[in-house]
Amino acid sequence: MDDRWRDLAPDAQNSTPLYLQLAARLATAIHAGAWSAGEALPSERSLSEGVGVSRITARNAIALLVEQGLIRRVRGAGSFITPRVEDPLSRLTGFTKKMEQRGFKPDSVWLAREVRTASRDEMVQLGLSPGAGVASLRRLRRADGIVMAVEHSTLPASVVPQPLAIGASLYRYLEERGTSVVRALQHFRAVNAGAEIARLMGIAPRAALLVITRIGYSSDQRAIELTDTYCRDDYYDFVAELHR
Repeated sequence: MDDRWRDLAPDAQNSTPLYLQLAARLATAIHAGAWSAGEALPSERSLSEGVGVSRITARNAIALLVEQGLIRRVRGAGSFITPRVEDPLSRLTGFTKKMEQRGFKPDSVWLAREVRTASRDEMVQLGLSPGAGVASLRRLRRADGIVMAVEHSTLPASVVPQPLAIGASLYRYLEERGTSVVRALQHFRAVNAGAEIARLMGIAPRAALLVITRIGYSSDQRAIELTDTYCRDDYYDFVAELHR
């Protein structure tokens, strides 16, 4: 076992239960990036020996971090560091760039890419005329192979005339076409996963999710993006810095 684990040894003189000390130190190290997303943890026996605690203490500490979503257990494979995204609410960044900045390997699984007639709600949100065409994009957003979110984006067909030409990043595609999203309004709401979303994410039906609805604007203040993103709450942390 490497020194990263030995450095987590709790203080036997501290009145705080050893498993809480171990869990707190491990959580701090995870947030600090001491381990890569998806990295495997040692067995309970190896962890207890390396840190200098009993197996029960190691087991309870890991169980607590599983509850908090920092560690995930895979049946028959072991325990792993959970990929988490700390998402500042004050910065407009696409998923691909955001994941790359945090050391994850992002990719998308396309579920649908088509041009169709805008719905009434899409006409209102994007300021389109009746019968206008839109590019409808639906995909799974993944980091290190784990589904982090299900995303449905709608953009005017004049902005995205050929959806199949979009590569790994929608925002990069828009930048290359000279129609970047330069600001956005986002609304957050909590929902329970429906059957289809649960199946796509590999989670239990009615599990708690956070839905982000974003309207993105171009430099000439046109609404050019309407996106609903269903985020797993065990993988996302949203951070807002406030000033007085």
